[in-house]
Amino acid sequence: MNVSNVDSLLAQMRAAMTAAQGGAAQAPAAGSTGGVDFANVLKSSLDGVSQAQNNAEQMQKAFVMGDDKVSLSDTMISMQKASIQFQTTLQVRNKVVAAYNDIMNMQV
Repeated sequence: MNVSNVDSLLAQMRAAMTAAQGGAAQAPAAGSTGGVDFANVLKSSLDGVSQAQNNAEQMQKAFVMGDDKVSLSDTMISMQKASIQFQTTLQVRNKVVAAYNDIMNMQV
């Protein structure tokens, strides 16, 4: 893996962190609630997982077809990144469903 790939990975991680923090680098405007729309964050996260999976699939197909521009290591890294993102999404979903069930089972 060359330096540009590492820099790209670090930039993606920083962008994901900023998105998860709701763009904390920007100061909220006066009078605004300062909140983040959960639906938009969820949609962008799911779109990112889908994009990572599509990218991994395209790299895998290109490698199998014998494209010299695609290396085995880059293909495997892309596949692992997509897998990790998908597993993270599943775990978040499981925690949200568990929290929902806990709330619904509370006696009022």
